[in-house]
Amino acid sequence: MSVSTSGASRADLVADTALALLAERGMRGLTHRAVDERAGLPQGSTSNVARTRQALLELAVRRLAEREARVLALHEMPEASGGTDPVVDALALALHRALTRNRDLTLARYELALEATRRPELRTSYDTTGARFRDQLTALVTALGSSDPDRHALSLVAWADGLMFSCVAGAYETPPLAAVRQSLRELLAGMLGS
Repeated sequence: MSVSTSGASRADLVADTALALLAERGMRGLTHRAVDERAGLPQGSTSNVARTRQALLELAVRRLAEREARVLALHEMPEASGGTDPVVDALALALHRALTRNRDLTLARYELALEATRRPELRTSYDTTGARFRDQLTALVTALGSSDPDRHALSLVAWADGLMFSCVAGAYETPPLAAVRQSLRELLAGMLGS
């Protein structure tokens, strides 16, 4: 994962570098010193931005949510009134981006998710930042006519997370965009009865 320094604030640079290290080295490779070295910052700079490991992890979680929001572009989803095909196309493209050109962000997210299972204070931050994505998906399936939006949003998230985990950390190859689109179409048709 490349770290861009053009126009980034010091906090963004530290967070982006932390995400890159998480994707490359895992949780054990994330230290204040490693962030300083990778980002080309003077020793102690990361500690000035995020004093503790917990603060560094929370900074990484917030930055991950910002960057994933741009990748997933849920705010650009077509109106559900146009039927499921435009929504399927947009969701499939967002998911495929997470599996391909933004694979390292997905890896970093899994590292943070696992760490959040061991740190209740990180769990709160992780769940809070992720709520906006779940809320948007719930609103989307509601607009598509779901009879049980909460359950259907959970199924959609579970399917997408399962696909991403299987392809990024598991034994499966990333499927072509057309295959992701077809699977999403089948999933939504089953949920919505259409």
